[in-house]
Parts: sequence; structure tokens; C-alpha cells
Amino acid sequence: MQAAVIDAYRQPFPTIKQVPRPQARSHDVLVRIVAASINPIDLKTKDGGLKLLLPYDLPVILGSDFAGTVTAVGSAVTDYAVGDAVFGRVTKDRIGTFAEYIAVDHSAIARMPRNLSFEAAAALPLVGLTSYQALHDIMHLQPGQKVLIQGGSGGIGTIAIQLAKHFGAYVATTTSEDHFDLVQSLGADQSIDYHTTNFADVLADYDAVFDTRGGQTLADAFRIVKPGGQVVSIAGLPNARFGKDYGVAWWKRLAFGLATRQLTRLEKQSHATYTFLFMQPNGAQLTQLAQFVEAGIITPVIDRVVPFDQLNQALAYSQAGQAVGKIILKIGQEA
Repeated sequence: MQAAVIDAYRQPFPTIKQVPRPQARSHDVLVRIVAASINPIDLKTKDGGLKLLLPYDLPVILGSDFAGTVTAVGSAVTDYAVGDAVFGRVTKDRIGTFAEYIAVDHSAIARMPRNLSFEAAAALPLVGLTSYQALHDIMHLQPGQKVLIQGGSGGIGTIAIQLAKHFGAYVATTTSEDHFDLVQSLGADQSIDYHTTNFADVLADYDAVFDTRGGQTLADAFRIVKPGGQVVSIAGLPNARFGKDYGVAWWKRLAFGLATRQLTRLEKQSHATYTFLFMQPNGAQLTQLAQFVEAGIITPVIDRVVPFDQLNQALAYSQAGQAVGKIILKIGQEA
């Protein structure tokens, strides 16, 4: 099969080459991939930015989420059959969705929403799970609470806004003025142009902030959360508490603690809680997200669909950070 492979970290672009087709283990399904989506984690993986958490043996196939058709099932799998249309986010130790086939544990997938194309379904798993786990599992967002979602026009932001509104929250978001109409159509109550306005100068007493930027933007989040509030980040640094929960070695926990001393100080000063979110694949939550899609509660936003052989151009476009919604790779044909 064809797959996009990196042979070394910081390789400028992956190489599409012929590799052996994977075999399904007893708890796996083998999926012929129709579409996959590009995510920032793919670029971080390529550049070695996640080696402390995800030390891959190279060469490795890139790609994290997908939609496609089941072509084989493992001996222990009873909930899927050949021909099922599924979507999923593979486990972090078995990435490789920029390929024609993927073997994936059946617990990490779900049946596709009936009202979505393969391309639209491929846009949902990683950003949907990340948003759901931030807003529902960690923040426990309640009706009437106020949440700031950074980067409202991005892949995660476009889904997170819709979910937060479904949970009954008041939603502020940052984006460029060109995208105000989009984020407001998704449910944003307040839009802030990050080019001209620092959100921390105009917002106050928020229950939660969902940070997708890191750096100074993350530090500023502590200025707007009320005591007892929460700052959840996917772009900041993992702290020692995360390292303990994730089960990393003691020296990594020590390194995380040293690297996040400023965030720990900000937690104490603001009487808020900082959580680094490293999304976990979850087929049951994907099923919930599929139900939301079928009920018209959330809709994936797609920037563009790109042929597989134009992967490198798509990665460069993703790196530029201008995509509105998700960038989708069209890899195979529908059955």
C-alpha cells in the first residue's frame, strides 16, 4: 500500500512510498482509508516535538484520524463487520492514517454519522474528542458558565464552540475579524479580533479557558478566570501533575515541573487550575459525537480537500496556520 513515511525527525516532508499492508490483530479491524485529516500533532510528530511523550521507532507513518470502510475484523471483534463505514482516532502508539489501510483497535472507532461524507467524517475524530474531553470531561461545563475558546475558526475551535453552546455556556472566542461571521454562525456570543485586541483586556470572571495557542496567550488566560476556574490547554507544556497521571518516568515528571514553574505560580495567584490535555482515543465518545452530528448539534467545518499526492502542499498550508476548519486528505475511493 502507499503511505506517507518519515525516516528521520525534522525531515522537511514525509515521503509517499510503498510499504507492507498492516495485519489486523485479534481486537483490531482493518480499514481501507477513504479520507484522513491533517492536525498540528502531525507536524509536531514529524519534527520530533513530542519525543518525550511519544518516542516512535523510525521510520513511522504519519496521521492520526480517518474515515473509511472495514475490510477485515480480528478474531475477538464482534461489534463491526466487513463493509461498515467507520471513523476514528488511532491510539498514539499506532499512528499511520496517511496511508491506504490502517489496523486499529475496535475500541478506538465508531460508525460514521449517517449524514456525513467520508471527508466530513474524517474531519471530526481528533478535534471532536479533544473538544469533548476538554469541555465535558475536564471543565464539566454547565449552562450559564462563561468559557473562552481560543482560535475559534480553527479545526478545534469550530467544533468546541458548537459543543460549548450545546452545553449551555456563554462563549467568547478569538479569531480574525474576517472570520467573525463564521464563528458567530457556530454559536459564539462574543468575537475578539486577536490582531487588534488582547482578550485579557476585555474579558473577566470567566469560568474556563480552552487554550489552543500556548505561550503568552496561555499565561494571559489566568488573568480572566475567576477563583476556582479552569485553564485547559493543548498547546502549553505538560506539568508534573500530568506526568504523574500519564505514568511517565520520574525524571520526566521533574522536567515537566521545572518547565512549568511559571504556570504553577499563575495557578496559585489566580486560584485556578491548569490542565494539560493530551486527548485519548475513545470509541464510545466518538459514538456520542456521531449522535450530535446526526441531531444537527455539531457540523464539521472543512477548509479544503486535497488529493493524497498533494500531501506536502497540504502540510505546508497547515503549517502556515491560516486554515479555517480542517484540511482533509482524499486517499481512497468509496466502496
